[in-house]
Amino acid sequence: MTTQMSGMTVESYRRAQELIDARDPLGALKLIEPALDAERDNLSVQLLAARAYFGSAQLSRAEGTLRRVIELDPRDAWALHALGRTLERAGRAVEAAPYFRLAAAMCPEPEYVTAAWRYMPAPEEG
Repeated sequence: MTTQMSGMTVESYRRAQELIDARDPLGALKLIEPALDAERDNLSVQLLAARAYFGSAQLSRAEGTLRRVIELDPRDAWALHALGRTLERAGRAVEAAPYFRLAAAMCPEPEYVTAAWRYMPAPEEG
């Protein structure tokens, strides 16, 4: 039996996840993109698409999808950090800094904290 979300099957979703894990984001996008509009409010599908876009260096699409994820769940520290990394890779470090700091404040994972510290203002000498 095939279980259907509104735009893609659970089997397609799982296969896309496997492809991303196997470092084949373009293969995953072939499964995800046809259903992406229909799954606009599905946080899991949006996150999967964001991972695939980031993994394939489609930074503009990754940014847009991550912003959608954050709209759906503003508490998603991974999405905030990933948006920071996406902006950083696009040469927009000043824009990335607040996302890194927020992710680190919400979830003090070492990777998040290290990224936040890279963009902390230097202490003023007194």
